[in-house]
Amino acid sequence: MINEFKNFIARGNVVDMAVGIIIGAAFTAIVSSFVGDLINPVIAILTGGIDFSGWFYAMNGESYASLTAATEAGAPVFAIGKFVMAVINFLIIAFVVFLLVKMVNRIKQAAEGEAKQAEAEAAPAGPTELEVLLEIRDALRKG
Repeated sequence: MINEFKNFIARGNVVDMAVGIIIGAAFTAIVSSFVGDLINPVIAILTGGIDFSGWFYAMNGESYASLTAATEAGAPVFAIGKFVMAVINFLIIAFVVFLLVKMVNRIKQAAEGEAKQAEAEAAPAGPTELEVLLEIRDALRKG
């Protein structure tokens, strides 16, 4: 049982998955900071300083000064603004991830192109079609 577990852990796909999760967690922190600290302030400037996260509807019909006050009072609320901000953050994060994947794919294609070019240069060149046809013609003349 222990040997099976060692073999399972030692397989490449499990280790690759673990590395992916760790990198993903670190990347999430970077992207969240990018969105929260750089993009959201720009959105606030463009929308005239509106903070979407403060939009809410108290379902008990009473008025509250803020979402925090409503939740502290135990009122059931539709936190519309939090949802809007989550959607905006998702779209921004998805776009940033799209740009990163696009950049990685470009780098990967360039590396593959260089490898193919090196293989082509290293491979011996075979006879051309004309050379083969000339050999066949000469062989037919002799025979």
